[in-house]
Amino acid sequence: MNSVAPLSKIRVEPLTCTIGAELFDVDLAEAARSDELFGELRKLLLEYKVLFVRDQHMTRADHVALAQRFGPLEDHPVADSDPDHPGLVRIYKEIDSAPEHYENSFHCDATWRENPPMGCVLRCVETPPVGGDTIWVNMAEAYRRLPTAVRDQIRGLRARHSIEASFGAAMSMHRRHELHGRYPDAEHPVVRTHPETGEEILFVNSFTTHLVNYHRPENVRFGFDYAPGASELLQYLVRQASVPEFQVRWRWTPNSVAIWDNRSTQHYAVQDYWPAVRKMERAGMCGDRPF
Repeated sequence: MNSVAPLSKIRVEPLTCTIGAELFDVDLAEAARSDELFGELRKLLLEYKVLFVRDQHMTRADHVALAQRFGPLEDHPVADSDPDHPGLVRIYKEIDSAPEHYENSFHCDATWRENPPMGCVLRCVETPPVGGDTIWVNMAEAYRRLPTAVRDQIRGLRARHSIEASFGAAMSMHRRHELHGRYPDAEHPVVRTHPETGEEILFVNSFTTHLVNYHRPENVRFGFDYAPGASELLQYLVRQASVPEFQVRWRWTPNSVAIWDNRSTQHYAVQDYWPAVRKMERAGMCGDRPF
């Protein structure tokens, strides 16, 4: 990774050897209006997978405009959007809200969609005095570092991803079934190919419920081999996101921004701060179907 972007005024400081860079001398509100500056930002995103910028005094309109440069915004069936800016989701953890456990697991956003988001722009509005960091993981590196035998075993496997089994689990049966009706489980390859870089990416996470085509002669001798063999392999793959060598951890400050490529990363919002307040605003960009 280069320490400075060629022919650019943006100063780039990599944060780890595998993922993440902090940017300096850049105004993201300006990037929302400038083709040249946005083009440089997009190139850096493909290289580093997650970009961090502090002290960005963007309006909500600027935030939305920047995200829309990457593509149309998506809504979220569980989290509320700002009424004046559809697609700008408010993730507000306040004193009177009980802790919940959707964000503090390694996940790739909305893989329960047939077309998961391509990325996200997340801005910190208010942060706890201590805690509330977020971790991102390079899942292309996680795939590259798998043992050869495992890479051979999982090539061609597909997996099911569910909102019903995650967000829906805390709902009543009626609401859970209604949610499943609106968002049926999606099926994706266990190893996806990045549509722009061509990288192969390990594409299972906490929304993944099971492997759908594991039960075949080369994997199963007898019927009782199916469940433990498939579930143990899936859990082994999901745990790769917890390897520190593939991660970067970001300490939030008000008006800091993270932009990440959702196709090649996972993230984990550390919930170590309750009952302190943490307020974030997120704009997720629509993506394509994994292949």
